[in-house]
Amino acid sequence: MTAARPEPLVDVADLTVSFGATDVVSGVSLSVGAGECLAIVGESGSGKSVTARSLIGLAGPGARVTATSLRVEGNDVRALGDRQWRAIRGARVGLVLQDALVSLDPLRPVGQEIAEALRLHRAVPRGREPERVVELLRLVGVPEPEERAAQYPHQLSGGLRQRALIASAIGCEPPLLIADEPTTALDVTVQAQVLRLLAERKRAGTGLLLISHDLAVVGQLADRIMVMRAGVAVETGEAARILTAPAHPYTRELLAAVPGTRADPPRTAVKPPPDRPVHGAGERRTPPPAVIEARGLVKTFGARRPVDDVSFTLCEGEILGLVGESGSGKTTLARLVLGQLTPDAGEIRVSGQAWTEMGGRERRTVRTAVQMVYQDPLSSFDPRFSVWQVLREALRAGGVPRAACPARAADLLERVGLDPGLLPRRPLRLSGGQRQRVAIARALATEPRVIVCDEPVSALDVTVQAGILDLLAELRAEGGVSMLFISHDLGVIREVSDRVMVLDGGRVVESGTTARVFAEPRADYTRALLAAIPRLPTTAGPSLTTAAEGRGA
Repeated sequence: MTAARPEPLVDVADLTVSFGATDVVSGVSLSVGAGECLAIVGESGSGKSVTARSLIGLAGPGARVTATSLRVEGNDVRALGDRQWRAIRGARVGLVLQDALVSLDPLRPVGQEIAEALRLHRAVPRGREPERVVELLRLVGVPEPEERAAQYPHQLSGGLRQRALIASAIGCEPPLLIADEPTTALDVTVQAQVLRLLAERKRAGTGLLLISHDLAVVGQLADRIMVMRAGVAVETGEAARILTAPAHPYTRELLAAVPGTRADPPRTAVKPPPDRPVHGAGERRTPPPAVIEARGLVKTFGARRPVDDVSFTLCEGEILGLVGESGSGKTTLARLVLGQLTPDAGEIRVSGQAWTEMGGRERRTVRTAVQMVYQDPLSSFDPRFSVWQVLREALRAGGVPRAACPARAADLLERVGLDPGLLPRRPLRLSGGQRQRVAIARALATEPRVIVCDEPVSALDVTVQAGILDLLAELRAEGGVSMLFISHDLGVIREVSDRVMVLDGGRVVESGTTARVFAEPRADYTRALLAAIPRLPTTAGPSLTTAAEGRGA
């Protein structure tokens, strides 16, 4: 006789979630067993996060959730109240959200937040919570866990905050873990460490429901994949088959947009950077003029030196990729380039002028030539402002006459591929991709010579990400804008950059043309970064763990 199949940890049939008259999820069915990973992929607004949150009673205010069946560990949970759900969340189902800064309480140290979950569910004997907190932080790769446990979320980098959130979710060792974009904010080596941790939990029998826009990450862990679009599951199947032989056109579109697998973007139309030979010739072109020159930069904060003797040149029309782990000094270096910080040694020259030699009026003039695009555009906008007010403020700072601002604002939106009809909207009512395009439009308002891009696409799904990357390449091709492009995603860096500079501990450990650095890395650190890049599988299943035996969707 064949042994009976174990009860799934979560099993839902015909799930529909509505807000008012709108169905945001329609007729979705799925199950996750012990030791199995089901990944849900799709663009922003596809319904994947709402689906996952509905499984634990967190669909949101005003949501109407219906299902033919909705069972957690064999128990029907359709009629549970808030108190009953609180007993399940954390103890039986762990949840890791994407935005750790919002998810963590800003008014208390992260160690206290992790300890609260342990106390609430009595996961460890009374008095052992601090010890377990340190153990969990160490488990997810947080350096100096005793010190970090006492720090507040704003004192941690994005990667450290995300790891603290994961530590909180796994503290009670729940049988099922729902991870909503758990590695979005992490650099490749930390991402690899978190993926190994999740794979170990899976091997130990934990069920994983993984939501991600990163198909390479999905390929590392998933046994099965469900592809969602507009609230509907358009394709479901074994991960190896979905990633190598997708049946649905939308799935093929998602795979084609993965950085590093796409056809050459428009940047090929741009003149080569200084050390790149002309196509079809052995000679090298005369280097274009430098727009940013950094010489011997040093910046110290207390006992830390996040920038230590860094020198580089950014030429007109060039994209320089800046990579390194969290804490390597990337963002501090960007702030020095922008003139937001003053170096303790060395200098930054913008078009031949040193920041330290400029007076207040000169600085304001030069600042319009160097603009910034942030990872999280929403936090960089005044929440009271509409898109029109955001752009008007930037245009006025750039010296555009008040009467000309409405037409220029509309032109800017069209330039970044947005409908000027969005001008009256507040950014909160825009999608992530639309907000990032508004942020780029704001940066272009002053007609800058340099744009510093700090993780501009890390929070976007692959098709939106591809559109933003193509937009940046077109802007460079059309106007000769130079870019310092910071990213932990080496696939993105490889696609957009002419040259790459690798930082470790505040020092440049390697630099060179993108083609050379990726093909022939010279530094051990660079080789470690490249080895940690998650890659789409070709024929096999999950590369971090053995795929579970096939189960239905």
